[in-house]
Amino acid sequence: MRRITFDLDVLRTFVTGMELGSFAKAAERLGRSTSAVSAQLKKLEEQAATPIFRKAGRGLALTEAGETMLGYARRLIELNDEAASAIRDVELEGWVRLGLQEDFGEAVLPEVLGRFARAHPKVRIEARIGRSHELAERVLSGSLDIALAWHDGTTLPYSRHVADVQARWIGPAKPVAPAPRDREALPLVVFEAPCLLRTVATETLDRAGLAWRMAFSSPSLGGIWAAVAAGLGLTIRTDIDLPANVRALAPGVLGLPALPKMALHLHQKDAELDPVAARLADILLQSALEALPEGARTGEGLRKVA
Repeated sequence: MRRITFDLDVLRTFVTGMELGSFAKAAERLGRSTSAVSAQLKKLEEQAATPIFRKAGRGLALTEAGETMLGYARRLIELNDEAASAIRDVELEGWVRLGLQEDFGEAVLPEVLGRFARAHPKVRIEARIGRSHELAERVLSGSLDIALAWHDGTTLPYSRHVADVQARWIGPAKPVAPAPRDREALPLVVFEAPCLLRTVATETLDRAGLAWRMAFSSPSLGGIWAAVAAGLGLTIRTDIDLPANVRALAPGVLGLPALPKMALHLHQKDAELDPVAARLADILLQSALEALPEGARTGEGLRKVA
Protein backbone atom coordinates (compact mmCIF):
# COMPACT_ATOMS: atom_id res chain seq x y z
CA MET A 1 0.00 0.00 0.00
CA ARG A 2 1.25 3.46 -0.91
CA ARG A 3 2.32 5.39 2.19
CA ILE A 4 0.64 8.81 2.47
CA THR A 5 2.29 11.81 4.15
CA PHE A 6 -0.25 14.57 4.65
CA ASP A 7 0.85 18.18 4.24
CA LEU A 8 0.44 20.02 7.56
CA ASP A 9 -0.14 23.37 5.82
CA VAL A 10 -2.99 21.80 3.87
CA LEU A 11 -4.43 20.27 7.03
CA ARG A 12 -4.20 23.63 8.82
CA THR A 13 -6.15 25.30 6.02
CA PHE A 14 -8.75 22.52 6.14
CA VAL A 15 -9.21 22.80 9.92
CA THR A 16 -9.25 26.62 9.88
CA GLY A 17 -11.94 26.67 7.20
CA MET A 18 -14.13 24.20 9.05
CA GLU A 19 -13.78 26.09 12.34
CA LEU A 20 -14.57 29.45 10.72
CA GLY A 21 -17.39 27.97 8.63
CA SER A 22 -15.92 29.46 5.44
CA PHE A 23 -12.82 28.78 3.37
CA ALA A 24 -12.91 32.39 2.16
CA LYS A 25 -12.48 33.45 5.80
CA ALA A 26 -9.75 30.83 6.18
CA ALA A 27 -7.90 32.32 3.20
CA GLU A 28 -8.08 35.76 4.81
CA ARG A 29 -7.01 34.42 8.21
CA LEU A 30 -4.04 32.52 6.75
CA GLY A 31 -3.00 35.23 4.31
CA ARG A 32 -3.64 33.14 1.19
CA SER A 33 -5.71 33.67 -1.94
CA THR A 34 -8.98 31.77 -2.34
CA SER A 35 -7.53 30.00 -5.39
CA ALA A 36 -4.56 28.82 -3.30
CA VAL A 37 -6.93 27.48 -0.65
CA SER A 38 -8.98 25.67 -3.32
CA ALA A 39 -5.80 24.10 -4.64
CA GLN A 40 -4.89 22.94 -1.13
CA LEU A 41 -8.30 21.32 -0.62
CA LYS A 42 -8.00 19.58 -3.98
CA LYS A 43 -4.56 18.33 -2.92
CA LEU A 44 -6.03 16.99 0.32
CA GLU A 45 -8.65 14.96 -1.54
CA GLU A 46 -5.97 13.66 -3.90
CA GLN A 47 -3.78 12.61 -0.98
CA ALA A 48 -6.72 10.96 0.78
CA ALA A 49 -7.81 9.29 -2.50
CA THR A 50 -11.44 9.74 -1.47
CA PRO A 51 -13.97 12.60 -1.48
CA ILE A 52 -13.69 14.82 1.59
CA PHE A 53 -16.58 17.13 0.71
CA ARG A 54 -20.09 16.70 -0.66
CA LYS A 55 -22.52 19.27 -1.97
CA ALA A 56 -25.13 20.48 0.57
CA GLY A 57 -27.47 23.03 -0.98
CA ARG A 58 -25.32 25.90 -2.20
CA GLY A 59 -22.44 24.98 0.05
CA LEU A 60 -20.27 22.05 1.02
CA ALA A 61 -20.48 19.53 3.84
CA LEU A 62 -18.09 16.83 4.97
CA THR A 63 -18.41 13.25 3.84
CA GLU A 64 -17.96 10.50 6.41
CA ALA A 65 -14.29 10.32 5.35
CA GLY A 66 -14.08 14.10 5.72
CA GLU A 67 -15.37 13.97 9.29
CA THR A 68 -12.75 11.34 10.11
CA MET A 69 -10.07 13.44 8.43
CA LEU A 70 -11.06 16.54 10.43
CA GLY A 71 -10.55 14.76 13.74
CA TYR A 72 -7.12 13.47 12.73
CA ALA A 73 -6.15 16.82 11.20
CA ARG A 74 -6.83 18.59 14.48
CA ARG A 75 -4.72 16.07 16.38
CA LEU A 76 -1.81 16.28 13.92
CA ILE A 77 -1.77 20.08 14.01
CA GLU A 78 -2.04 20.08 17.78
CA LEU A 79 0.90 17.68 18.11
CA ASN A 80 2.94 19.70 15.61
CA ASP A 81 2.29 22.95 17.47
CA GLU A 82 2.98 21.31 20.81
CA ALA A 83 6.33 19.99 19.54
CA ALA A 84 7.29 23.38 18.10
CA SER A 85 6.42 25.11 21.36
CA ALA A 86 8.25 22.55 23.48
CA ILE A 87 11.43 22.97 21.42
CA ARG A 88 11.20 26.76 21.34
CA ASP A 89 10.31 27.16 25.00
CA VAL A 90 12.17 24.19 26.43
CA GLU A 91 13.47 26.30 29.32
CA LEU A 92 10.15 27.99 30.07
CA GLU A 93 9.74 28.23 33.84
CA GLY A 94 7.44 30.00 36.26
CA TRP A 95 4.03 29.90 37.80
CA VAL A 96 0.64 30.61 36.25
CA ARG A 97 -2.81 30.84 37.86
CA LEU A 98 -5.77 29.66 35.79
CA GLY A 99 -9.52 29.99 36.41
CA LEU A 100 -12.31 28.02 34.69
CA GLN A 101 -16.08 27.81 34.78
CA GLU A 102 -17.26 24.51 36.22
CA ASP A 103 -18.78 23.70 32.79
CA PHE A 104 -15.25 23.28 31.45
CA GLY A 105 -13.77 21.46 34.44
CA GLU A 106 -14.12 17.95 33.03
CA ALA A 107 -14.39 18.77 29.33
CA VAL A 108 -11.31 20.97 29.04
CA LEU A 109 -9.13 21.11 32.16
CA PRO A 110 -7.54 17.60 31.97
CA GLU A 111 -6.63 18.16 28.31
CA VAL A 112 -5.16 21.60 29.02
CA LEU A 113 -3.12 20.49 32.01
CA GLY A 114 -1.83 17.39 30.22
CA ARG A 115 -0.75 19.23 27.06
CA PHE A 116 0.86 22.09 28.96
CA ALA A 117 2.70 19.88 31.44
CA ARG A 118 4.14 17.68 28.68
CA ALA A 119 5.50 20.70 26.82
CA HIS A 120 6.58 22.75 29.86
CA PRO A 121 7.34 20.45 32.80
CA LYS A 122 9.12 23.22 34.74
CA VAL A 123 6.03 25.44 34.95
CA ARG A 124 3.77 25.24 37.99
CA ILE A 125 0.02 25.67 37.39
CA GLU A 126 -2.58 26.64 39.99
CA ALA A 127 -6.11 25.98 38.71
CA ARG A 128 -9.36 27.18 40.25
CA ILE A 129 -12.88 26.14 39.26
CA GLY A 130 -15.43 28.85 40.00
CA ARG A 131 -18.38 30.90 38.81
CA SER A 132 -18.35 33.89 36.48
CA HIS A 133 -18.44 36.65 39.09
CA GLU A 134 -15.84 34.99 41.30
CA LEU A 135 -13.40 34.41 38.45
CA ALA A 136 -13.82 37.98 37.16
CA GLU A 137 -13.18 39.37 40.64
CA ARG A 138 -10.04 37.26 41.02
CA VAL A 139 -8.65 38.44 37.68
CA LEU A 140 -9.38 42.06 38.67
CA SER A 141 -7.66 41.62 42.02
CA GLY A 142 -4.63 39.99 40.36
CA SER A 143 -5.03 36.59 42.04
CA LEU A 144 -5.64 34.89 38.66
CA ASP A 145 -3.62 35.43 35.50
CA ILE A 146 -6.25 34.15 33.07
CA ALA A 147 -9.81 32.87 33.40
CA LEU A 148 -12.31 31.34 30.95
CA ALA A 149 -15.80 32.41 32.01
CA TRP A 150 -19.25 33.45 30.86
CA HIS A 151 -19.47 37.22 30.60
CA ASP A 152 -21.75 38.45 33.39
CA GLY A 153 -21.48 42.18 32.68
CA THR A 154 -18.48 42.76 34.93
CA THR A 155 -16.15 45.30 33.33
CA LEU A 156 -12.60 44.01 33.02
CA PRO A 157 -9.79 46.01 31.44
CA TYR A 158 -8.61 43.12 29.26
CA SER A 159 -10.99 40.48 27.96
CA ARG A 160 -11.02 38.40 24.79
CA HIS A 161 -14.37 37.39 23.33
CA VAL A 162 -14.08 33.68 22.55
CA ALA A 163 -17.55 32.60 21.40
CA ASP A 164 -21.31 33.00 21.75
CA VAL A 165 -22.86 29.74 22.92
CA GLN A 166 -26.57 29.02 22.91
CA ALA A 167 -28.13 28.50 26.36
CA ARG A 168 -30.51 25.56 26.52
CA TRP A 169 -33.25 24.30 28.79
CA ILE A 170 -32.00 21.06 30.33
CA GLY A 171 -34.23 18.25 31.58
CA PRO A 172 -33.86 14.58 32.53
CA ALA A 173 -32.78 12.07 29.90
CA LYS A 174 -36.11 10.29 30.24
CA PRO A 175 -39.17 11.97 28.67
CA VAL A 176 -40.19 15.13 30.52
CA ALA A 177 -43.62 15.63 32.06
CA PRO A 178 -46.37 17.51 30.19
CA ALA A 179 -46.23 21.30 30.12
CA PRO A 180 -47.32 23.00 33.37
CA ARG A 181 -50.98 23.97 33.44
CA ASP A 182 -51.95 27.63 33.54
CA ARG A 183 -50.72 29.31 36.73
CA GLU A 184 -48.70 26.24 37.66
CA ALA A 185 -45.16 27.35 38.42
CA LEU A 186 -42.28 25.81 36.48
CA PRO A 187 -39.84 24.10 38.89
CA LEU A 188 -36.27 25.34 38.49
CA VAL A 189 -33.01 23.67 39.50
CA VAL A 190 -30.30 26.31 39.87
CA PHE A 191 -27.04 27.28 41.49
CA GLU A 192 -27.13 29.19 44.74
CA ALA A 193 -27.23 32.97 44.18
CA PRO A 194 -25.44 34.89 42.82
CA CYS A 195 -25.43 32.96 39.53
CA LEU A 196 -25.51 34.33 35.99
CA LEU A 197 -27.52 31.46 34.48
CA ARG A 198 -29.96 31.49 37.39
CA THR A 199 -30.65 35.15 36.62
CA VAL A 200 -30.99 34.46 32.89
CA ALA A 201 -33.55 31.70 33.57
CA THR A 202 -35.76 33.73 35.90
CA GLU A 203 -35.62 36.92 33.83
CA THR A 204 -36.45 35.00 30.64
CA LEU A 205 -39.48 33.39 32.30
CA ASP A 206 -40.58 36.71 33.77
CA ARG A 207 -40.46 38.41 30.36
CA ALA A 208 -42.52 35.55 28.92
CA GLY A 209 -45.11 35.91 31.73
CA LEU A 210 -44.51 32.36 32.98
CA ALA A 211 -44.64 31.46 36.65
CA TRP A 212 -41.67 29.66 38.22
CA ARG A 213 -40.51 28.39 41.59
CA MET A 214 -37.16 27.39 43.01
CA ALA A 215 -37.38 23.62 43.36
CA PHE A 216 -33.73 22.95 44.16
CA SER A 217 -30.51 24.90 44.54
CA SER A 218 -26.94 23.64 44.82
CA PRO A 219 -23.44 25.07 45.20
CA SER A 220 -22.07 22.54 42.67
CA LEU A 221 -22.77 21.51 39.10
CA GLY A 222 -22.85 17.87 40.18
CA GLY A 223 -25.78 18.67 42.46
CA ILE A 224 -27.58 20.42 39.60
CA TRP A 225 -27.22 17.40 37.31
CA ALA A 226 -28.40 15.00 40.04
CA ALA A 227 -31.54 17.05 40.75
CA VAL A 228 -32.42 17.47 37.07
CA ALA A 229 -31.85 13.77 36.37
CA ALA A 230 -34.15 12.94 39.30
CA GLY A 231 -36.93 15.01 37.73
CA LEU A 232 -37.02 17.76 40.37
CA GLY A 233 -37.11 20.49 37.74
CA LEU A 234 -35.39 22.08 34.75
CA THR A 235 -32.20 24.09 34.60
CA ILE A 236 -30.38 26.05 31.92
CA ARG A 237 -26.83 25.42 30.74
CA THR A 238 -25.21 24.95 27.34
CA ASP A 239 -24.57 21.75 25.40
CA ILE A 240 -21.03 21.59 26.77
CA ASP A 241 -20.23 18.29 28.51
CA LEU A 242 -23.79 17.27 29.43
CA PRO A 243 -23.88 14.01 31.43
CA ALA A 244 -25.78 11.05 30.01
CA ASN A 245 -28.64 11.31 32.53
CA VAL A 246 -29.81 14.75 31.30
CA ARG A 247 -30.56 16.21 27.88
CA ALA A 248 -31.07 19.54 26.18
CA LEU A 249 -34.72 20.11 25.31
CA ALA A 250 -35.68 20.97 21.75
CA PRO A 251 -36.80 24.60 21.24
CA GLY A 252 -40.49 25.05 22.01
CA VAL A 253 -40.86 21.91 24.16
CA LEU A 254 -43.23 22.54 27.09
CA GLY A 255 -43.90 26.00 25.69
CA LEU A 256 -40.63 27.25 27.18
CA PRO A 257 -39.32 30.60 25.93
CA ALA A 258 -36.19 30.90 23.79
CA LEU A 259 -32.98 31.54 25.69
CA PRO A 260 -30.17 33.94 24.74
CA LYS A 261 -26.63 33.08 23.74
CA MET A 262 -23.97 33.22 26.42
CA ALA A 263 -20.82 35.19 25.69
CA LEU A 264 -17.70 33.23 26.59
CA HIS A 265 -14.68 35.39 27.45
CA LEU A 266 -11.07 34.83 28.27
CA HIS A 267 -10.21 37.37 30.96
CA GLN A 268 -6.60 38.23 31.59
CA LYS A 269 -4.85 40.20 34.29
CA ASP A 270 -2.62 42.21 31.97
CA ALA A 271 -2.86 43.53 28.41
CA GLU A 272 0.26 41.56 27.50
CA LEU A 273 0.64 38.19 29.17
CA ASP A 274 4.06 36.87 30.14
CA PRO A 275 5.31 33.92 28.02
CA VAL A 276 4.12 31.30 30.52
CA ALA A 277 0.56 32.63 30.79
CA ALA A 278 0.38 33.36 27.05
CA ARG A 279 1.28 29.77 26.17
CA LEU A 280 -1.28 28.40 28.62
CA ALA A 281 -3.92 30.77 27.22
CA ASP A 282 -3.26 29.47 23.69
CA ILE A 283 -3.72 25.85 24.75
CA LEU A 284 -6.79 26.75 26.81
CA LEU A 285 -8.47 28.50 23.87
CA GLN A 286 -7.73 25.63 21.48
CA SER A 287 -9.19 23.04 23.87
CA ALA A 288 -12.21 25.20 24.73
CA LEU A 289 -13.09 25.79 21.07
CA GLU A 290 -12.93 22.05 20.43
CA ALA A 291 -15.36 21.47 23.33
CA LEU A 292 -17.92 24.02 22.11
CA PRO A 293 -21.11 22.75 20.44
CA GLU A 294 -21.37 22.99 16.67
CA GLY A 295 -22.70 26.36 15.57
CA ALA A 296 -21.20 28.38 18.41
CA ARG A 297 -20.12 31.75 16.99
CA THR A 298 -16.50 32.53 17.66
CA GLY A 299 -14.87 35.89 18.15
CA GLU A 300 -11.29 36.95 18.27
CA GLY A 301 -9.04 39.75 19.39
CA LEU A 302 -8.23 41.37 22.67
CA ARG A 303 -10.54 44.24 23.45
CA LYS A 304 -11.94 46.20 26.33
CA VAL A 305 -15.37 45.09 27.43
CA ALA A 306 -17.80 47.94 27.94
